[in-house]
Amino acid sequence: MSLRPLVIAGISIFPPLALAPMAGVTNALFRKLFKPFGFGLTVSEFVSAQSLVRMHKRTLEMIDVYPEERPTAVQLHGNDPQVMAQAAAFVEECGADIVDINFGCPAPKIVKGGDGAAILRDPDLAVAICAAVRKAVQRVPVTVKMRLGWSSDNYTFVEIAKRAEAAGIDAFTLHGRYGQQFYRGEADWSYIARLKEAVSVPVIGNGDIRSADDALRRMRETGVDAIMVGRAALGNPWLIREITAVMSGLAVPAAPSVAERVEFARAHLDAMVERYGEKSGVLQMRKHLGWYLKGVEGAALLREQINHEPSADGVRAILAEARTRRAAAEGRETLSEAV
Repeated sequence: MSLRPLVIAGISIFPPLALAPMAGVTNALFRKLFKPFGFGLTVSEFVSAQSLVRMHKRTLEMIDVYPEERPTAVQLHGNDPQVMAQAAAFVEECGADIVDINFGCPAPKIVKGGDGAAILRDPDLAVAICAAVRKAVQRVPVTVKMRLGWSSDNYTFVEIAKRAEAAGIDAFTLHGRYGQQFYRGEADWSYIARLKEAVSVPVIGNGDIRSADDALRRMRETGVDAIMVGRAALGNPWLIREITAVMSGLAVPAAPSVAERVEFARAHLDAMVERYGEKSGVLQMRKHLGWYLKGVEGAALLREQINHEPSADGVRAILAEARTRRAAAEGRETLSEAV
């Protein structure tokens, strides 16, 4: 099955596959490393509009974009239309290819401030934010990522999307859960199909894509223009390689060996240490290494060792040992089969 590109206000994106924004994960370096596996569109961590207009150093770093990862959307969260507009204009000037508005994050610290999925309780506010941002952004598309609504008794996504489209929004990403649901249960893609029927701009579907088969099945069932993948890609960029292959009409490549997974994890560590320094790079990599080692023999012990190792060289040595042990085990298995 070969698919058409996703086209958002003249930007052609192929494959029609997007990286979901994830706090503390999808920084510029992560996006640069994962882009070659096949993402057509990358999306930043969600950035506080309030912090951005105040020029906080850490927040300014969050809107960095590498040339190699383009096209890239920078996602903003906030609940003041004018502050969101000011931040969006600044993001456009800094080189974002797309400005994305966050109406989807269910994290307590975001929702407590009235941002993210909490805004779905107030369609008028949501539309006011969309209109203000669209007016402020002159040259690039403006998109919205949202959930079905705040609660199961108040799904507001169709109303908001229709009114936001009228205000000039160029595309929507819909996660098939409501805000209070967080990540419990299963994403309901029947609602994503309903949004696709309700608006004329592109719709990207999001939620529980764990395989290439999932991606193609959901596209066929709903008619969405693209798929967004998030948690399933953590520690597993090879999933993206598989989805990209089937979207391009190619055979699914072989699953990565343990050696390949460990080598990529080491390269990720090296890049993090180079960009953030040894102390911060090693600390930030602990969660990533846990994801890369998922399913590897002895993973629990390896994670424990890594989580107590403060030096980059020490972590590299642990990874090297894991790779050596696995190679020896594979050699024993091959010998056993031969006998």
